[in-house]
Amino acid sequence: MKKRSKIILLGACTLMLCGCGSNLPTLSDGSQPVVSFNEGTDAISTQELYEAMKESYALDSVLTLMDTKILEKEFPDDLEDAKKRAESTVKSMIETNGEETMNYLYGGKEKYQKTLYLRELQEKAQLEYAKTKVSDKEIQSYYDKNIYGDVTVNHILIKTGVTDSTSSEDKKKLESEAKDKVNEIIKKLDEAEDKLSRFKELAQEYSQDESTKNEGGSLGELNTNTLPSSYDELLKAARNLKDGEYSKSVIVSEIGYHVVYRVSSKEKPSLDEKKDEIKSIVGSEKLEEDKTLSITAMDELRKKYGMNINDSEIKEKYSNYIANQIASARTDEN
Repeated sequence: MKKRSKIILLGACTLMLCGCGSNLPTLSDGSQPVVSFNEGTDAISTQELYEAMKESYALDSVLTLMDTKILEKEFPDDLEDAKKRAESTVKSMIETNGEETMNYLYGGKEKYQKTLYLRELQEKAQLEYAKTKVSDKEIQSYYDKNIYGDVTVNHILIKTGVTDSTSSEDKKKLESEAKDKVNEIIKKLDEAEDKLSRFKELAQEYSQDESTKNEGGSLGELNTNTLPSSYDELLKAARNLKDGEYSKSVIVSEIGYHVVYRVSSKEKPSLDEKKDEIKSIVGSEKLEEDKTLSITAMDELRKKYGMNINDSEIKEKYSNYIANQIASARTDEN
C-alpha cells in the first residue's frame, strides 16, 4: 500500500514538474529536472527517477493499472455494485476500528476502497475462468448428487440441556432423558390416525423450538442452505422420508434431538435451470483445489486484451512474477 502511494505521489510530482510551464532549467535531453542542485551537481531527471522507481514499484503499479482498465472493460455491469460494496466494507471497518487505524493499516480510506473494488473484480474474473474448466460430466455428477427439490418439513425439537460445564455423568443422563422424550412422541404418533394433525398438536405441547412450535413445528419449504448447517442432519432425514412420513428414530443435530415430518415435496429443478449455478459452485471448488487457476485466469485475461509490456525490464519482471506465483501456489498445495 505504501509503495503505491509513493509511486502515485512521485508520478504526480514528475508530471507537474515536467509538464507545466514553470521556469525550471532544462536538461540536455530537453526535459525539466525533478530535482535540481547548485551548479556543479547534476540534476535528477525524469528518466533517472523512472529507472530508480522501476526496480521497486513499477510492476505492482503496472498490474494495478492493467487490471483496473481490463476488468472495467470486461465487467461494465458490475462496477457500481463493486464500488458500493467496497465503500460499505470500509465504512463498517472505520465504525469498528476508527479512521486512524484504517489510515495506518491501509494507507487511507480511498486507497483501501480501490483495493477492495479491484479485488472483487479480479475474483469475478477468476471465477469466470474457472467455470470454463467445468466439464459437462462434472455438472451432471453434481446435479445427480447434490440437487434436490424443495421439501416441506415440520419438526419437534427436544433439547438436552447439556452445556460445556456439564459433567460426563450428567451429560449421559440428560441425553438419555431427551431421547426417551423423542421416543415417547414417536409412540404417540404411531397411535394416531391423523398423523399430521397429531404431529402439530405434539409440537405445540413438547417442542422447544419457540419459533415454530405454535405453527405445529413448521419449517416451511427447505432445500440446501435454506437453514444453517446445524440443521443439515434434519434435512438429510427429511429427504430420506416419503411425503406423509415421519422419522421413526431419534434425529440428532447440533441443536438437539428431533422428530421430523415430511409434509410434501417438489420435483427437483431441471439440469438446464441449475446449470449456471452448478458451474459457479464447481468452479469455486476448483479455485480452492488448484491455486494456480486464479493466477492463470488473470494472465489469460490480460493476453485476451492484447497486453504488450513495452519496457523490456518490466516485461521480464512480469514473466518472472507469473512463474513465481504459479510455483508458489503449487508448493502451497503440496
